[in-house]
Amino acid sequence: MQWEIVIGLEVHAQLSTHSKIFSGASTAYGAPPNTQACVIDLALPGVLPVLNKGTVERAVKFGLAVGAKINSPSIFARKNYFYPDLPKGYQISQYELPVVQGGTITIQIEGEEKTIRLTRAHLEEDAGKSLHEDFHGMTGIDLNRAGTPLLEIVSEPDLRSSVEAVAYAKTLHALVRWIGICDGNMQEGSFRCDANVSVRPRGTEKLGTRCEIKNLNSFRFLEKAIDYEAQRQIEILEDGGTIRQETRLYDPGKDETRTMRSKEDANDYRYFPDPDLLPLEISPSWIAQIQSTLPELPQARRNRYISEFGLSAYDAAVLTSSRETADYFESTVKYLPSQAKLCANWIMGDINGQLNKDGIEINDCPVNPERLAALLTRINDGTISGKGAKAVFESMWNGEFDQDPDAIIAAKGLKQISDDGAIEKLVDEILAANAQLVADYRSGKEKAFNALIGQIMKATQGKANPTQVNTILKRKLNE
Repeated sequence: MQWEIVIGLEVHAQLSTHSKIFSGASTAYGAPPNTQACVIDLALPGVLPVLNKGTVERAVKFGLAVGAKINSPSIFARKNYFYPDLPKGYQISQYELPVVQGGTITIQIEGEEKTIRLTRAHLEEDAGKSLHEDFHGMTGIDLNRAGTPLLEIVSEPDLRSSVEAVAYAKTLHALVRWIGICDGNMQEGSFRCDANVSVRPRGTEKLGTRCEIKNLNSFRFLEKAIDYEAQRQIEILEDGGTIRQETRLYDPGKDETRTMRSKEDANDYRYFPDPDLLPLEISPSWIAQIQSTLPELPQARRNRYISEFGLSAYDAAVLTSSRETADYFESTVKYLPSQAKLCANWIMGDINGQLNKDGIEINDCPVNPERLAALLTRINDGTISGKGAKAVFESMWNGEFDQDPDAIIAAKGLKQISDDGAIEKLVDEILAANAQLVADYRSGKEKAFNALIGQIMKATQGKANPTQVNTILKRKLNE
């Protein structure tokens, strides 16, 4: 039987405010346990939550970026559930009226676009963290994360493979960083995915029983967890069994999912409006103000790069993989507006390669756009060859000669020979010294031409302009 995998993702993006969603406690990462939990986070008697305006602003900004409806009013609700690391015993979240409703995310799969519908994006507080190590068989509780502001982004079950799920998660990750609402640091828990996975016979409409895989904090783990879980469910069904709705954890060491607890439905949480928080009214004028702060979005930039610079869809997608990369490209091409493809190739190739090798982000790139453009100008005007440019780039990256490409070219003797007369004289000398290769070429052996090119480049230590060498050599051989 052919099976179809059905996936929906719930992504928790930690919002980039300095304080928590309902208190003034810090959200900074890495503080000693329980040093950033105030009386509101601890739910001491008599305390009341106060909504952080910055969290609402960031949620609205996301809603506008994905073309969603901004609900006004939206309602905060109490989600009743046993949280050992959330002292008040319930979570303040949103249910019937989330701040963001609907919207879409467009992903790229093998050069094709696919639109994924969003159900909602709602504000909620995070729980604390249970610590199970170094407590002699007991569990410690760190409440620093309790009350940390989250935007939970819920997709419709529109994804059909782990590859699509990863593409969606990466696109969403890039977007929340692009618009500045989340730093996207997966190692610190700022961006986490829960995957709802089910399978059904291909061609049927009814959804299968889903299992939720919690707290996937890397794209690689997301892909592997979905693949394992889908195969697990298929094997159970093909053996005549049934799938139990449950929450599961992914163990990367064993590459398997395992049961965590039975999975509740919404009615099991007994949602009701939080009596301590008024309905959230968001005025049209405030929405318009937030709209005015949105940067040009990735899809719009991709389209502009294709139409304005003549780049391919693939190049445009790579260059807009992050806002910082796109800004670096635009700053570079400003100095060489007619050479956008050359700029793109170097940023996607040499720059990204060296960044990955050194483990740094493009904001920390030692070669700034102006310096890169100066190097590319010397390739474009024929001063240096492509091979010579690689040597100059390496010196620039290492900070030699104040990163001045002209100074490096002069110091290393990399200036290309572009004088037609000098090249023609050299070609004549090589032809006279390699009569057999000349005869071989004229008898139809194309490899002889490359051998002659090699002789010329060797004689000039690679400094002869290869385009001119090619043209002059062909003319001489065909005379």
